Parts: sequence; C-alpha cells; structure tokens
Amino acid sequence: MQNVFGAGSMWAVNNGVSNPTPVKFGVAQNIALDFSVNTKPLFGQNQLPVSVARGTVSAKGKCGFAQLNGRLIGELFFGATASSGQILVVENEVGVVPSSPFQVTVANAANWALDLGVTDANAVPLVRVASAPAVGQYVVVAGVYSFAAADVGKSLRISYTYNSSATGQNYTLNNQAVGVAPTFKTVMFMPYNGKTASLTLNSCIANKFSLSTLLEDFAKPDFEFEAVADGNGVLGVISVAEVS
Repeated sequence: MQNVFGAGSMWAVNNGVSNPTPVKFGVAQNIALDFSVNTKPLFGQNQLPVSVARGTVSAKGKCGFAQLNGRLIGELFFGATASSGQILVVENEVGVVPSSPFQVTVANAANWALDLGVTDANAVPLVRVASAPAVGQYVVVAGVYSFAAADVGKSLRISYTYNSSATGQNYTLNNQAVGVAPTFKTVMFMPYNGKTASLTLNSCIANKFSLSTLLEDFAKPDFEFEAVADGNGVLGVISVAEVS
C-alpha cells in the first residue's frame, strides 16, 4: 500500500514521428484518469441478476496545467507541424499624427502582418477605410498608417501583429479529413514519501483542449484524451512500489 499526494507529473510522447520530443504538462494542477466499464446484467424472475458480464471498457484522461506548450497543442492535439518564428502582438503603440504626409510608420513595419485597430488617447476607435481618410479615419498599408490632415497632432494608440523570425514556433491549424488524429503515449508519475507510482498509456487521442484566462489568476488549461489499446493489444502499464 502507498499514498499519493499532490498533482504529480505527466508527459506525452508523439507516436507518429521518429525521434519524438517528449512534452511535459508544465506545472500540473490536477491529473485524472477514469476507467469505466459497461456491465450487462442477466435477469430472471427475481430482483437480483443471475449473472453480470463486462461489456466495453473506456479509458479517459484529463490534465490541468499552468504552462502553455506549443508542441502539446499544435502537434499532439491538431497534428500540426512546427515552423520557426512567432506572431507577436503590439498593443497600443503610441504615435502622433504628424504634418504632411500625415503618416505614422509603426516600429515593426518591416514585418507588419495584421491591423488590430487604432484609437485616440481617450480610447475612442478610429475607423479604417480603403483610401482618402477623413477626420477620425485611417488607411494602413504594410505598417504605414495614414490619417486626415485635420487630425494632425492627434495622439494615437496603434495595435497590430508582426512576424518575428528571432524566436518561437508557429503551428498552422489545417482543416484535416475526418478520422485523422495524432496518437501519443502518456506517462503519469506520482511520487510521495520516498515511493513512486506510474501509469503509462500506450496509445492516446486528444478529444478536448480548453483555455480560459482570469483577471487575477494564472491560466490553467485542460487537456483531455482517450486511450485505446496499441497495435499489440496493450492498453498500458501501471507500476507501483508495493511488493505482493
């Protein structure tokens, strides 16, 4: 007999690639494994069954954790392949509408990707138009924001995204055919008071990923999966410290 205390740790390893990089569910908050069996009772004339047989079995897991990992989400949930670089967001870059040509070039214009809007200093949004901006309007092309002559001197807050090749990874989430899903091995580790226990599931498929943010707390995503027997008919292995 042994006790288990704390959340423990969990890893996932992609089954579909050579030399896979293991992924740890960082700062695990809770790990749950649920094995359920459908039972089929056989009744006669009495209230209690004459016999009960086991039917199908399901094995489902869930891990709540506190550190985002692109490989976990992109590769193991969506089956996407990583590419180098990162999409970065700039929120409320400060600018002022200058005299002619009434244009503001944002700091990352060379790698500018997507406009996220412009407001004035009072958070009143300006309206984006295709050309010839009037008062309270703007035009943007490749990170260069153009304004009306009547807005000269107006203080601005500009938000946008840009591409960086210096750090990070991108995972493009494609619309794949029904039935396509990456499979992975999971390892749950439970150490306490000098003893350890582990549970390995050989072939898992993710079925839910949830991410929510809170005003005064850390984000703690949930990753859910279902396990099946591998190609050899083995679900996995549970390993404990006790000796029979």
